[in-house]
Amino acid sequence: MNTLDTVLLAQARIDTPLGPMTAAATARGLAGLWFDGQKHHPGPLAAPVAPDNPFIAQARRELGAWFANAATRRRGFAVALDPQGTEFQRSVWRLLQGIGCGELAHYGDLARHLGRPQAARAVGAAVGRNPISVIVPCHRVLGQDGSLTGYAGGLPRKRALLELEGAVGGGLTGAAPVLAAAA
Repeated sequence: MNTLDTVLLAQARIDTPLGPMTAAATARGLAGLWFDGQKHHPGPLAAPVAPDNPFIAQARRELGAWFANAATRRRGFAVALDPQGTEFQRSVWRLLQGIGCGELAHYGDLARHLGRPQAARAVGAAVGRNPISVIVPCHRVLGQDGSLTGYAGGLPRKRALLELEGAVGGGLTGAAPVLAAAA
C-alpha cells in the first residue's frame, strides 16, 4: 500500500497535450498530479477513481485552459493544493509557486530565498520530489549555468512546458533567471 493512500480520497486520469496524468486529492485539495512514467510517481493508488471530485475536476478544467490559452497561463491556477511531504519540501514547493509563468529560477536562488544558501542540493531534491507537476511549476527551475537539468517528467516535457510559457526558445541562451516572490 502506498503511504499516500491513507490520506487520498479520490484519483482520476487527466489527458494533457504532454501525455496523460494521474491526479489525486485529499479532503483539503489536490495532493498529486503525475505524468505517466514520471520519476517518483507513487505507482498504483488505492483511492477510488472519482473524476468528479471537486479538486480533480477543477484541476482538469484549469489545466485544459492553461494548455490552451496564454492569458490563462499568466493567471496561473486556483485549485486548492495539499501536497504531502516534509516541512522543508513543502516550503520549497510553496516557493516554486512564486515563480511566474515565463520566469525562471536556479536552485541556488531558491535556497537563498529560504535563508539556506548552502542547501541548493537539498532544494534540488525537494524540487525533484514535487508531487504536483505543472501546477507547482518545478519545470521553471534551471541549473546554475542556465541549462535544463533533471525534471521528473522528463527533459522533453520540461522544454515543452518552458517553450509553451515563452521562457525559452529552441535554446536556453538568453534566458534570464528570476524569482518573482518569496513565499
